[in-house]
Amino acid sequence: MNVKELIEQLRQMPDEMEVKFAYNYGDYWKTEVAADVDRVTTGEVTYSEYHRMDKLADEQNEDDVDEEELEEWRKQFRTVVVLGS
Repeated sequence: MNVKELIEQLRQMPDEMEVKFAYNYGDYWKTEVAADVDRVTTGEVTYSEYHRMDKLADEQNEDDVDEEELEEWRKQFRTVVVLGS
């Protein structure tokens, strides 16, 4: 989904409706919980083979990259809109 598509979806909702972020809590029952969205920011993501989805960049990992490799390393990241709670 991109920002334009998100805006189109949100325009169909009442202005006063709460916004939540749903995710699997990770418990035995695989409960789907809904956390409050309290910030909208941008973030850097890269695909994680381990998670089989994008993950937020870890700024500490940048310190582990040689100066010569840093520009190439940064190319693997994309800037996205992040809804946070």
